[in-house]
Amino acid sequence: MMPAPRQLALDLPLRSALGMEDFLVSSSNREAVGLIDSWPNWPHWAAVVAGPQGSGKTHLAHVWQHRSGATRIPAADLSEGCVAGYEAHNALLVEDIDRGIGDDRVLFHLLNLARETKGAVLLTSRQAPGELDIALPDLRSRLRALPLVAIAPPDDALLGSVLVKLFADRQLTVEPQVISFILQRSERSMAAANEVVELLDRHALATRRRVTRQLVSEVLREASREEPS
Repeated sequence: MMPAPRQLALDLPLRSALGMEDFLVSSSNREAVGLIDSWPNWPHWAAVVAGPQGSGKTHLAHVWQHRSGATRIPAADLSEGCVAGYEAHNALLVEDIDRGIGDDRVLFHLLNLARETKGAVLLTSRQAPGELDIALPDLRSRLRALPLVAIAPPDDALLGSVLVKLFADRQLTVEPQVISFILQRSERSMAAANEVVELLDRHALATRRRVTRQLVSEVLREASREEPS
């Protein structure tokens, strides 16, 4: 495998997650990483990590689950049976509260239980709790009062390093100026970064060309024409 361009590959520290994959740290996610790092010395018994899709909140939440031994449950699946799951480990990971909560009263009870037993609950969401439509007033107030750590949209440093890693994973060596060119012309999201790298890899393989600014320009122009109007 050819090495990725050093100028960008070393911009951000690599974080090992469960010993299986790297996590890139930047100003956009540093506060959330700090929250996970500070476990078990949290100043509060529960916290919410909020960020857009693909921002890394699920990745960090699973790191915390591994460290704390927490039971994991999608918010939409919350039911009375989940109380036993919390009690087994005194820690609970509730994912995607923005996608619906199976039982508002159960979540409210679990949050109270964690406070009473000095346990821990970590919740994830694509939106801040104050932006969610929650029917149970007590739960709505409780969620809004919890410490909130927001993951911001990825900055240039993070997106650039992600692009380098994605290209390296596909055994493609791309010059730093090409990475900068992509950043200036593509949507600023992790999902878009993955899509652009996949498109460029496919075109480079089909045409037997290197990934250059010219190829990037052609691929992005073609992709924009194919988007529904």
